[in-house]
Amino acid sequence: MDQFPTPKKYVLDTNVILHDSGCIYKFQEHDIIIPITVLEELDHFKKGNESLNYHAREFLRSLDELSGDKLLNGGVNIGIKQGNISIKLEQEFHSDLMSNFDSEKRDHRILNIAYTIFKECLNQHVILVTKDVNLRMKAKSIGIMSEDYRSDHVKDISALYKGHRVEEHQNEGVIDALYQAPYEIESSQVSMSEQVSPNEFIIMRNAKKSALATYNPFTKKYQRVDKKKVYGIIPRNAEQTFALNALLNDNIRLVTLSGKAGTGKTLLTLAAALEQRRSFRQIFLARPIVPLSNKDIGYLPGDINAKLDPYMKPLFDNLHMIENQFQSEHSNDSKIKEYLNNDKLVITPLSYIRGRSLLRIFFIIDEAQNLTPHEIKTIITRAGEGTKVVFTGDIFQIDHPYLDSHSNGLSYLIEKMQGQYIYAHVNLEKGERSELAELASNLL
Repeated sequence: MDQFPTPKKYVLDTNVILHDSGCIYKFQEHDIIIPITVLEELDHFKKGNESLNYHAREFLRSLDELSGDKLLNGGVNIGIKQGNISIKLEQEFHSDLMSNFDSEKRDHRILNIAYTIFKECLNQHVILVTKDVNLRMKAKSIGIMSEDYRSDHVKDISALYKGHRVEEHQNEGVIDALYQAPYEIESSQVSMSEQVSPNEFIIMRNAKKSALATYNPFTKKYQRVDKKKVYGIIPRNAEQTFALNALLNDNIRLVTLSGKAGTGKTLLTLAAALEQRRSFRQIFLARPIVPLSNKDIGYLPGDINAKLDPYMKPLFDNLHMIENQFQSEHSNDSKIKEYLNNDKLVITPLSYIRGRSLLRIFFIIDEAQNLTPHEIKTIITRAGEGTKVVFTGDIFQIDHPYLDSHSNGLSYLIEKMQGQYIYAHVNLEKGERSELAELASNLL
């Protein structure tokens, strides 16, 4: 049995609230303590249009609705089957911490409050919750339990849905049927090793033959997937062929493409968007910016174009690669330039498209692993009629200081959306940038 009774006491760091403004409702019957230093920090985040600003405002509004004269004196109840929430005022810096921690640092003031509560409540679990791994280590070094905020974590990243699989020992008749009009076969005629998800891709093969297929959830049939040349780009492997099929499928409105650098995620997506340009009002190609330890790009030198250029350059590189497939006088080359000049193709930081209408937009979000689950949800819920949303990224290459492969928005989205009829995912595993790039990616 647990030597300490419930409820536990959770002390929240600022970054937890800025990650999820509704975090106080995720701790069940346990008590929550907000250090006054956290409220001071939230005050600096109130203004602005970024996700951090939204979470700061929403949390402060929620706290205000709960507020009463007991918020500083024992706390107030959060809700039915929930614990209490209270604010802890600044405490005199504990003598145990004086020799090792700078009392002027805000992180250390939060640590001091957690330590003071820990000393006062020896018969209860006191846990500091922070997304800052360094602060977690500092807490543990002085005997305080500390955890990451895990409400939206993907538990087993190794079991994350890949979107495609190989089915060996398939009946020759099944494979033959996929090569004969109408190039599809009833699902009841196909034996699978495990249940297939809607829009999942399959390599069906036996000792003699193979075929690429996908499961159509609307017709409940397996359909053959063909390799297609799209705006000058030809898929180089089965995974890329699957990705293009999902990107070109009108019934699929949400696509995620994951994989390491060089697998072609962004290039394939942009080519598919240009191929379908007439079906959409605009193409938005955006990516989140995570510069200078999460500071705003205003901290960077130069005008706005100079500030953004390092972050947008990889997107332009992919566009130029597509342009290079054509001679300069080719109509597709001139169309790309025309799209850029007329704002039919918009390449921009993600924050710069806030407030814009997302009706009949082919919306590509690159480097989506640097988004939080809440930011992913915000983007998708703004998609209007006729819009297709594509997220690309590498869940193992994260620049955001408070996200990892388990907690980033792309992993969360893949886990939650599996099984939906209008969603498809492909994890691209084989690098196609060059033999050297693939060798370095695998060995270094």
